[in-house]
Amino acid sequence: MAAPNDEAKRSGMIESHLLSGPADDRWHAISAQAVARRLSSDTRRGLTDAEASQRRERFGENAVAEQVPRSIWSMIAGQLSDFMILVLIAAAVVAGLVGELKDSVVIVVIVALNAVVGVFQEWRAERALEMLRGMAAPTARILRAGEQRIVPAREIVPGDVVLLSEGDIVPADLRLAETSALSADESMLTGESVPVDKVAELFVPADAALGDRANMAFKGTILTHGRGVGLAVATGMETELGRIAGILESAERVRTPLQRRLARFGQWLGIAVLVLCAMLLAFGLMRGEPPLLMFLTAVTLAVAAVPEALPAVVTVALALGAREMMSHNGLVRVLPAVETLGSVTTICSDKTGTLTQNKMHVDIVTSGGEDLDLDGSREDDRRIGALVSAMALCSDAAINADGELIGDPTETAISARAAAAGSERHKLEERFPRIGELAFDSDRKRMTTLHRDGTGVVAFAKGAPEALLPRCTSRRTVSGDQEALNAEEILAKAEQMANEGLRVIAFAERRWPDASNAPRTGSDDIERAMTFLGLVGLLDPPRPEAAEAVALCRRAGITPVMITGDHPSTARRIGQRLGFIDDGDSVISGLELRDMSDAELESRIGGLRIYARTDPAQKIRIVQALQSSGEIVAMTGDGVNDAPALKRADIGVAMGQGGTDVAREASSLVLLDDNFATIVGAVRAGRRIYDNIRKFIKYTMTSNSGEIWTISLAPFFGLPIPLLPIHILWINLVTDGLPGLALAVEPEEEDVMQRPPRPPDESIFARGMWQHIIWCGLTMGLVCLATQLWAISTGREETWQTMVFTVLTLSQMGHVLAIRSELTPLLSSRFFSNAALLGAVGATFALQLAVIYVPYFNDVFRTAPLSAYELAVCIALSTIVAALVEVEKWLARRGLLYPS
Repeated sequence: MAAPNDEAKRSGMIESHLLSGPADDRWHAISAQAVARRLSSDTRRGLTDAEASQRRERFGENAVAEQVPRSIWSMIAGQLSDFMILVLIAAAVVAGLVGELKDSVVIVVIVALNAVVGVFQEWRAERALEMLRGMAAPTARILRAGEQRIVPAREIVPGDVVLLSEGDIVPADLRLAETSALSADESMLTGESVPVDKVAELFVPADAALGDRANMAFKGTILTHGRGVGLAVATGMETELGRIAGILESAERVRTPLQRRLARFGQWLGIAVLVLCAMLLAFGLMRGEPPLLMFLTAVTLAVAAVPEALPAVVTVALALGAREMMSHNGLVRVLPAVETLGSVTTICSDKTGTLTQNKMHVDIVTSGGEDLDLDGSREDDRRIGALVSAMALCSDAAINADGELIGDPTETAISARAAAAGSERHKLEERFPRIGELAFDSDRKRMTTLHRDGTGVVAFAKGAPEALLPRCTSRRTVSGDQEALNAEEILAKAEQMANEGLRVIAFAERRWPDASNAPRTGSDDIERAMTFLGLVGLLDPPRPEAAEAVALCRRAGITPVMITGDHPSTARRIGQRLGFIDDGDSVISGLELRDMSDAELESRIGGLRIYARTDPAQKIRIVQALQSSGEIVAMTGDGVNDAPALKRADIGVAMGQGGTDVAREASSLVLLDDNFATIVGAVRAGRRIYDNIRKFIKYTMTSNSGEIWTISLAPFFGLPIPLLPIHILWINLVTDGLPGLALAVEPEEEDVMQRPPRPPDESIFARGMWQHIIWCGLTMGLVCLATQLWAISTGREETWQTMVFTVLTLSQMGHVLAIRSELTPLLSSRFFSNAALLGAVGATFALQLAVIYVPYFNDVFRTAPLSAYELAVCIALSTIVAALVEVEKWLARRGLLYPS
């Protein structure tokens, strides 16, 4: 055992070596022996217990750091700090002080419900880091003082020697020192659907992307095959998984466009209400009105002017949209995300599983410089029979109890294609039973199986073209004969296929008519003098509906962008097939992105459509550059590496089938079918929801404007205050209630997916809405004052106030019917499309008649029964506003008003 002083020296050395190690921890760029020296470790014995203890004190536990959770009270305070919520709370207090307890209770309940929903969403979002911590391996097998031990993975320190085998979760970032047919599933970090072969001796450039570091194994990834030995070079938050956790913790969730617009609306409304009510109170007092009456009127008008039903309408609209999306395989986790989709200007999509099927598929089979039709006649082309047999038999893919192929994705794809061509492995093995094999490993890069063929033996081999072709001396011809092999020509073809994004596998065979002449199993002679059969190119193919979804995005003015961890050539091939790019467009790699300044990226971001070989930090950088350019960004992803960008985007969209829990917890929307087309369908629902929220705001603000104009203009015409506080509160309760909520279920406009997205900085009052609120509200007020003037001048002292009250209520009903569509005429085929709204208008009309004609309500609301003539006059005057709105829509349809 080393002396304490020696151990202290070694501890100091490891700290020094780590601090002066490879730039940016590029351990993959130096040999395993050099790594062991820098870490003062020994791959044959590992560290001593004393060394491990000292390093644990220096570097901490091998765990993802836990953030201090926010208290429930802190979350509640955050929800109640929104300006619109503060305005509603103030309105509730004032309503209670003036005796309107029912109105006060309604407002408080709405505020409380919204706070509960917001707190729940915030709590759920913080679970993403908990899911990330759960992906770490619980235990690991290591060497300590020359002995194999199983220890908690939290105890691993830099310099520990970790022993790896199939099925293990890698416990730390490791520089591999030994490998034997080792492969790992790194899809959670890189997005690649195919396991990555690991080779300890491989030289990897210092600037290699994460997915190209084949001599490294990363914390949290899963070993799918083989065994190995690795040196821990990074633990805890210094691992790639830990860095993602750090980015995820620091990434702020962006407020949705609707939240930003409503916040601005609330601030504007609060100021406007205070100013108007102060002016009204001052004017009333100057005219000599009773101070108490004017104070109550001003306060009541302030309460009425605040659309307390707005949060409820927004919540109902979003909830209905979420239910609709659920029926189309979209699970909404954060309600505001429903509307955000309608604002999206750019959709950044992962490739694997979202745009593609996440399942390898044989795309091309070629031999002798020409593509082969495996379903063609084997008599006309004898290459087909031999090649299909090799594809079926030289494989370890198996069939499970459900009849599904299982095993390596490449092997199952090749076996499936052979079976489709009529050659199923289990049937062929009845005729050609397997008698031996040379297993695949990452050094040989090939695999060979031997089969009995009557009295002879046949060997089928497959592997990387550069590894198998040197073993071939001939190739099979159309007639079944053999001819000289041009290896350079075949390698050139294989390189061309690889450059087009295909995974290329070569096949060959060798036959011994007499089994006694065949080399013994395991002999290297088996793989000599072989006959080349052909090349198979595999690809994760695009989803059938993806191309149309991309085209629909473009028609709707949305820019689709692909961000993937795959190779640039693969990304280009899929991107061209789906319409992301044309032939001459560029694909930018993570290495190019790394060398690009933020200013250069922002200047080029508008023309870039495909990013390949990207890491988590680069994905966030792309999202931020798009947002800095004024884009509303939706980001899709399924891996741990996608989680930070999902959280940072305006809306994060995770995969429900193939995605990780970490990605789902960081997202706002989960695609239950992992389908890009589902996102586009959700955009349609989002646009309809925003349209309906705008319609409600247009409706309620015009109604409130009408009330304000009616009361505030009356003194200028020498008229008494036309409405009592109880009238204002009744109108506010009835007209903002049922009809306003019914607007949330209004069907979508016909052009919802033919118009471009809303500009991100567009006000909620844009496109003619503020003008509509002013002129229409003013018209409503003038009609009410005209009713008052006529009624008073014709001696209707008992009923004039009831008539004004009724005209204002029914004018708002006509208005809500007219604004159901911004352009479509009221009396069109859409008239009966919203039964809830028609029912709400009918119910409101009935309630107003009850207030006029039921004696009990006459006392409560200080109304008087109207004659049939007076009621008819009220109804006629109430249609003026709706008729003028129809004129407005007619002018807008012809481009004479509110041009886009």
